[in-house]
Amino acid sequence: MTHGKTIIIVLVTLIIGFGAGFLLRPVIAPPEHAAIVAGPAPAPPAPAEPRGKQYFAAHLDEARQVLTKCAEGSVRGNECFNAEMAVTESDGRARHKRFFGN
Repeated sequence: MTHGKTIIIVLVTLIIGFGAGFLLRPVIAPPEHAAIVAGPAPAPPAPAEPRGKQYFAAHLDEARQVLTKCAEGSVRGNECFNAEMAVTESDGRARHKRFFGN
């Protein structure tokens, strides 16, 4: 008989707890606040366009900094390629100039 009373007390307590939760929900989290919390996540910012080879050809120091960041792995994509191409072409022109003396 004691076991039966315990089960009934647990069931009544659960029903009262759930009922209180449903009744107090508007007080705990008002609907306009709940809609904001449950809303969709903000979209991530759009990635900036990679700077071109012409930009890096005009700014070789910045191109070399980007290349070191690419080697570390903090920068990726077309910007690494464009910086590498600008530095390679600049070094090639410098070697050509030294070799031919122009």
